[in-house]
Amino acid sequence: MSRQPDITRACILDAAFAEIHREGFRAASVANILAATGLTKGAFYHHFPSKKALGLAVIDERIAPLLDDWVVRPLDDGPPSSLSALLDLLERGRSADASAINLGCPLNNLMQEMSALDEDFRAHLGAILECWLRKLTALLLRAQVAGEIRADVDCEVCALFIVAAWEGAVSVSKNLQSAAVFHATMAQLRTYVESLRPRR
Repeated sequence: MSRQPDITRACILDAAFAEIHREGFRAASVANILAATGLTKGAFYHHFPSKKALGLAVIDERIAPLLDDWVVRPLDDGPPSSLSALLDLLERGRSADASAINLGCPLNNLMQEMSALDEDFRAHLGAILECWLRKLTALLLRAQVAGEIRADVDCEVCALFIVAAWEGAVSVSKNLQSAAVFHATMAQLRTYVESLRPRR
């Protein structure tokens, strides 16, 4: 059975994630988080000594698992074909709901907002990004060994491009508030991945 302090901490993290995703870290209000949880300031500061400590915990305990579910684990758990696993992931990415387009990617939002301002934020966010890049590079290398993509493809650079293009698509679509833009951009990214196959 979960202990009450653990439940309280999880409740704060859930409310903080929603507030930060909606408002950004700097504009996020501790008062709004407390109102959403019904907790006192004392309870809040018992678990998180500062707003920054809360923000870093949200990155590690809410955003990292979310990105792991969305884009990291599917690279390991996909079809036997490595390239098919990536194409399936990109296809699922195209089905993002309206709220994901409206609010943007929580990782991308915080990278844009905080990476140049706070080294701790940059490091915690970078750890998520680096994990994604490592997994994607490993998948592409497996596909290359299996003959699914050309031998001349630089898998590390290719992984970097795919992640940058994906996150760029989310960012532009958020700015334009257009799911159609996101779907069209992701379709082009799928076309790029298909172009990595050996020429016949």
